[in-house]
Amino acid sequence: MNTRLKAVAFLFFLSVLAGANAADFDDSARVISVAPQIEQVNQPQQECRTEYVPVEQQTQGYGGSIVGGVAGGLLGNQVGGGNGRTAATAIGAITGAIVGDRIQNNHATVTQQPVRQCHTVDHWEPRTTGYAVTYEYHGRTYTSVMPYQPGNRIRLHVSLSPRI
Repeated sequence: MNTRLKAVAFLFFLSVLAGANAADFDDSARVISVAPQIEQVNQPQQECRTEYVPVEQQTQGYGGSIVGGVAGGLLGNQVGGGNGRTAATAIGAITGAIVGDRIQNNHATVTQQPVRQCHTVDHWEPRTTGYAVTYEYHGRTYTSVMPYQPGNRIRLHVSLSPRI
């Protein structure tokens, strides 16, 4: 046989031998302790309340102007005679309308208006993210994080292979 063929055959033999010595099997181990892994998670919440604030409202209307104008015109009509009476009536009506408007519109009404105030508040909650499981297998102690509590025994997948 040539050298190249012998080398390939030798490498094939080694790979078969290594595969023959490798072993995979399932076993179990005794659980020593289980510690939950707890993480604080923020769940922000919105808190709202209603406050009442005073609001000033101006009254608007023409009633004061009309009543003031009529009253001023009547008073002006009582003064003087002839063309003076006509002028006094006109001046009285204009002055009465202005005074009546100012009196009516200078009275503000204060009411309570609801205002909703909201703000976000942090709300921290503990969450279990896994379990640190310490177990003993063939006289040695190991720790793994698992997504569930395994109970008194833990299932293991064991893989053995020789060191080359």
